[in-house]
Amino acid sequence: MEVRLGYDEGVSAEIDAMTKSNKRAVGRRGFLKGAAGAAALAAKSPAAKAQDPQARRAAPHPSPSQIAAETSPPPARVDVYTTDRPGSDFMVDVIKSLGFEYVAANPGSSFRALHESIINYGGNQAPELLTCCHEESSVAMAHGYAKIEGKPMMVMAHGTVGLQHASMAIYNAYADRVPVYIILGNILDAAFRRSVVEWTHSVQDAAAMVRDYTKWDDVPASLGHFAESAVRAYKIAMTPAMGPVVIVADAVLQEEPVPEAARHRLRVPKLNLATPPAGDSGAVTEAARMLVAAENPVIVAGRCARTANGVKLLVELAETLQAPVQDRPFRFRMNFPTRHPLYGGGSLTDADVILGLEVPDFWNATHAQTPVNRMGMEARPTTTSGARLITISSADLVSRSNYQDFGRYAEVDLAIAADVEATLPALIDASKRLITGNRKKALQERGARLAEAARRACEQALDQAAWGWDASPITTARLSAELWNQIKNEDWSLVSDVVFLSFWPTRLWDFDKHYQYIGGQGAYGIGYGAPAAVGAALANRKHGRLSVNIQCDGDLNYAPGVLWTAAHHRIPLLSVMHNNRAYHQERMYVQDMAARAERGIDRANIGTALTDPNIDYATLAKAYGVYGAGPIDNPNDLGPAIRRAIEVVKRGEPALIDVVTQPR
Repeated sequence: MEVRLGYDEGVSAEIDAMTKSNKRAVGRRGFLKGAAGAAALAAKSPAAKAQDPQARRAAPHPSPSQIAAETSPPPARVDVYTTDRPGSDFMVDVIKSLGFEYVAANPGSSFRALHESIINYGGNQAPELLTCCHEESSVAMAHGYAKIEGKPMMVMAHGTVGLQHASMAIYNAYADRVPVYIILGNILDAAFRRSVVEWTHSVQDAAAMVRDYTKWDDVPASLGHFAESAVRAYKIAMTPAMGPVVIVADAVLQEEPVPEAARHRLRVPKLNLATPPAGDSGAVTEAARMLVAAENPVIVAGRCARTANGVKLLVELAETLQAPVQDRPFRFRMNFPTRHPLYGGGSLTDADVILGLEVPDFWNATHAQTPVNRMGMEARPTTTSGARLITISSADLVSRSNYQDFGRYAEVDLAIAADVEATLPALIDASKRLITGNRKKALQERGARLAEAARRACEQALDQAAWGWDASPITTARLSAELWNQIKNEDWSLVSDVVFLSFWPTRLWDFDKHYQYIGGQGAYGIGYGAPAAVGAALANRKHGRLSVNIQCDGDLNYAPGVLWTAAHHRIPLLSVMHNNRAYHQERMYVQDMAARAERGIDRANIGTALTDPNIDYATLAKAYGVYGAGPIDNPNDLGPAIRRAIEVVKRGEPALIDVVTQPR
């Protein structure tokens, strides 16, 4: 069934009444008909004559009557046109039908009409416009938001330069299989490009530069075409494997009035999302047979749990099989509770069956390669000879040739091209049907051994966290522990990565809800962390969750203006700086190269250090209107500083604590 929405009926009576009451004498959109008319008016004006040096020297002082005449309101101009039905208004009708809560944008002239229609015709509600200071931040905010909310945020980008700014963040979202919905402004018709700026910011094929790392794009030629493509793009973005999409909204299509005769034909198509693809029943039964018969199965999880139900299903599968789950290595999503007795155990070396669930680069998960500080490249499998490998992944349904984020070719015994969440119910049912009484007893004995190993691993993590407890700079273990002590009784959400913290939060905290961890960048493009945290915190805001961001210093320096966006839109977010005053991973690489060449590592800080001067992130935060504290280098001061910052966040405001830390 189609939902038909008449163009004149696409806005509520309340907004329509507000629009009419705000109309000026020349209408709410007045534009000069052409440059010739403007030039003629300017040539006749007193201001134009005053710019002539000869006229200035000869001009007498104006009389009181002349002053009165020149300062009185000018008569209404007749050489303007107005329209209360530009194409951008209909575009907003379409956008509203897709259920966007927010649209993130750094303002740009190529979507000025759509911008105006969103805030006036659309009432700046559903979507509400978020003012961003950089297009990369706009997309990264949408990236973080989608990983909490499970649906896209809309982004508007401006022509060539706006898309160039946004491109890194788009690639991150593509590699992370996250839906981001981008509307790109452009002026295709050369006759409508008014200046050299519009020529340099316009392009023949606007989406070409990101086509290799988006899931779909289109250039609608009419408003009806825009309606269909906009709905189609949303559906494609939300179908696993998910990803970013781009719709080019031509500026002429936005700004020109809709012909009266065409209005009754415009309609908004109904959105019907596709059912996620589930695995073939025969293949799923074969996978269950292999897993139930295995003596040492291991489940390797990547991006398999998108929702709370995904986590629940993975727990049920693991408990059914009494198989350990390695959250690979907790950098993609929150897939499995970290205090569960089956979390993190098992060994791929001893495993006879390995099940990979939506694992990017499964070959890398099952192989070891030559370390970076050695010459050449050798690789060897980390699995035992004869081990059976199974994969379930929607990545097999989407591939590109140029940007190769898929890794080496993995030789597996059974590859099921499907969405994991959609396939798990059938795999669980098939496994349960195959488990006999005797087999169940053996599985329970295996589960008991794994639970004891998990208990010992937890104790070992606590012992290791105590090393250097009172050191300054502060250890990443102490930082993580102090944070946990303050948030463990809250409804919290970690909206930042853990890789650069030696994974201490996952070793010390109790993760058991899907929104408690959103993973990393996808393509490891730095500059993602701060804006993604703000976007995720925005999604958490309506749920009343405490959003926590352990913010790397190098990452924040890419686009610190997102702090202003958080302050301006009152997005509550606790950011705790991991301020090791360096691009430390790159420093380690330089050290490796220097050691390999036998030249010493004492100069590896050149080009990697963020010192001389040290950056004061607390002052930086205050400059953007965010509560700032620090820099803190005494570990005993950290707990009280976190408590004070949490009080600020609970008032609905962002806060940042600058903590001087050890490298990892």
